[in-house]
Amino acid sequence: MKKQLVVGLIAGLAIGSLAAVYAPTLVGSAAAQQNQSQNRNSETYRQLNLFGDVFERVRADYVEPVDDKELIENAINGMLSSLDPHSSYLNEKAYRDMQVQTRGEFGGLGIEVTMENGLIKVVSPIDDTPAAKAGIQPNDLIVQLDNDPVQGMTLQQAVEKMRGPVKSPIRLTIKRANKDPFEVTLNRALITIQSVRSHLERGDIGYVRITSFSEQTASGLEKAVQSLRNESKGKMRGFVLDLRNNPGGLLDQAVAVSDAFLEKGEIVSTRARRPEDSQRFNAKPGDILKGLPMVVLINAGSASASEIVAGALQDHHRAILVGTRSFGKGSVQTIMPLQGHGAMRLTTARYYTPSGRSIQGKGIDPDIVVEQMKLEAVSDSDRRREADLPGALDVKNPPSDAVAKPADGQIPATTQEDYQLTHALDILRGISLYSNRATD
Repeated sequence: MKKQLVVGLIAGLAIGSLAAVYAPTLVGSAAAQQNQSQNRNSETYRQLNLFGDVFERVRADYVEPVDDKELIENAINGMLSSLDPHSSYLNEKAYRDMQVQTRGEFGGLGIEVTMENGLIKVVSPIDDTPAAKAGIQPNDLIVQLDNDPVQGMTLQQAVEKMRGPVKSPIRLTIKRANKDPFEVTLNRALITIQSVRSHLERGDIGYVRITSFSEQTASGLEKAVQSLRNESKGKMRGFVLDLRNNPGGLLDQAVAVSDAFLEKGEIVSTRARRPEDSQRFNAKPGDILKGLPMVVLINAGSASASEIVAGALQDHHRAILVGTRSFGKGSVQTIMPLQGHGAMRLTTARYYTPSGRSIQGKGIDPDIVVEQMKLEAVSDSDRRREADLPGALDVKNPPSDAVAKPADGQIPATTQEDYQLTHALDILRGISLYSNRATD
């Protein structure tokens, strides 16, 4: 059965065996070690018997009849979700939906979501979808679906309720920052993700925005760069890669995108529990931009696969990172099919940038910090990150600025309003002018 490595956040609408028990090995006689193993196994069997007792009591005595399959699935999901925010159980339908997502086409509203404190939290709306057009913003909390409270639903149950026939309406009750809850009615649509979008800025600076890392991303990037080169008649002076509000996706696509801009060197390494399962990914010769100066835009919505790309380009000094600190998800999830029972999403490794940095719970700091601006500075440094999620790996004391203050994470619709992009363009223009003077 094929395993698929995923380094993205739970994409709620973008649809995101017997395990051995391990313990430290003690030095001592073979008999002592054998006794320890037997005691450990006996304790494990006692705990499994406890589970069986609870299961039978629920079946027999709960106030209403319960479905055995649903009980077991919820128990498995509870075991996995207690490990960290990104491990979970996918039943058959959720697994099929996840597979559709990675191919870049699915049905729904177009919102990347996760669960927070019993509510559905928007990670990011997907460009040109019903959610984005309705003004749904990162950090919005969905508190009701067609007047049914979300509190008490699982993420999967909420997602199922939000899915439905194309053009059918659904009413969302949204809580945004300190404002009163308000209602938004959306019509469901067939969502086709165009993960790569591009255009020329100021006539000679290429701009590419990657919204997620699906199976189509690397090939889409190559086509976009070629199109920009043709449109500029070979006179591109710089390049902007926009990874803001990109929640991640497939590891192999993050590696391929990084490789497109690097001539050599390590892109990322993953370190698993067993050393033999660790991996290193290296760049092959060939820079798709042929050395053009490059700026990468990131913010607190840039997570996982986005951080792999940003970290690799930063460590190799291939690009200047502009924006605000990224989300800080430095773990890799493996999708493990369970024959006849969907799949499990299990955190199996941590990833490290070429310089050996783990960004788990920390994020990547840009080379030049630029807050997004409207009429006044709007900082996304207070948006929740990986370190703030319940049970996040390696986090005992969250960063001091990781507080529950919502911020506006939307990317302005026009370049004139997009202060971060304007700053990136000015940097590239300055580099170009300096290079021309240096060669005169």
